[in-house]
Amino acid sequence: MIRQQLSNPVVGSASVFIKSTSTIVFEFIGINFFSNYPRWSPEVIELEQLGEGDVMVGTQGRQVRVDQGRRLESSFEVTTFEPQNLLVFDGTTDPFKCTFKIEASNNDEIMRLSFTFAGLELYPFMRPFEKLIRRVVQNGAERTTRNIKRLVEVKERRSSVFK
Repeated sequence: MIRQQLSNPVVGSASVFIKSTSTIVFEFIGINFFSNYPRWSPEVIELEQLGEGDVMVGTQGRQVRVDQGRRLESSFEVTTFEPQNLLVFDGTTDPFKCTFKIEASNNDEIMRLSFTFAGLELYPFMRPFEKLIRRVVQNGAERTTRNIKRLVEVKERRSSVFK
């Protein structure tokens, strides 16, 4: 299992405010991760939970993504699972870390979701493309938060109509 520190990782991070509660946002991202992840990240073409049970620390998964035309397969493990607050995945086959942090704003019905992806160590042969790689990772982080916001808020609007 890979748990090495990256000496020169590419990091992308973004935050967004979501009109919802921390319980609903965490349920969407954490508890229902394996059903919702492909919805906010359409690059995921295969996703499976390795083992059974609820998502919690130690839960493992495998994904196949097509990013920038490249097929990438990786496995990961939930390393932090703090309901309504924090969810962290670490790569087990490749060194990466995905962090989802949920914070209340001044309004209990608006949450701030922060997402950070750290990975893709920049090796010397990648240096000529460093700016492009960093931009692609940053754009991916921004797209992730926008997609989650849209999906959660649409779900919220639909459920409030039927109350």
